[in-house]
Amino acid sequence: MTRFDRSVKSPALVLAVAAFALLAAPSAQGQSADMTFFVTSSGPGRGADLGGLEGADAQCQKLAQAGGAGAKIWRAYLSTQAADGKPAINARDRIGRGPWQNAKGAIIAKDVADLHGPANNLTKQTALSEKGEVINGSGDTPNRHDILTGSQPDGTAFATGDDKTCKNWSSSTQGAAVVGHADRQGLRDDEPSKSWNSSHPSRGPDGGCSQADLKSTGGDGLLYCFASN
Repeated sequence: MTRFDRSVKSPALVLAVAAFALLAAPSAQGQSADMTFFVTSSGPGRGADLGGLEGADAQCQKLAQAGGAGAKIWRAYLSTQAADGKPAINARDRIGRGPWQNAKGAIIAKDVADLHGPANNLTKQTALSEKGEVINGSGDTPNRHDILTGSQPDGTAFATGDDKTCKNWSSSTQGAAVVGHADRQGLRDDEPSKSWNSSHPSRGPDGGCSQADLKSTGGDGLLYCFASN
């Protein structure tokens, strides 16, 4: 009599087990495809010279593509100031209508008003990169919580005068760019330190806009990216 070999499984059983495993396992790709907000894991590397709004948007699109959400139209949360006959552009007007969720599915804000109100859900634990990773914040080494925005707390552009956008995101030397704190923490217990989009201007020995300048105050040339469609 031939002994039954328990190590040999029928093809149907193997397929059933494989199908169950696929259904039971969480789909990182599926989560990323639903992502509509992230903080860039890296900047272009030229300080606040992002190549203007177009270059910043391209950085968002490139990282979203790598994260599995490239089918959407991505925009960097950045304002520009009126210059050379061109009007100012408000960050809040560039990012669509919402709602927005991070790579893990957590809702950041349901609409533009909610995003700029006191009840938004943007914290260190939810302001994740396109990879679903937490961005280093206050107390971490290195601190990378300064996110370029060039914006006032309500998401609008600053008036002409003092540079708040490193020459509308074209300078890596002289100028200044307003940043927000992704972890909502700073050196003081005040509203600017807790602001996600309007904490303080950049500064440093190179003039305020270089990569080294951004790093010196706790940044790395990172951006907020929102799916606008």
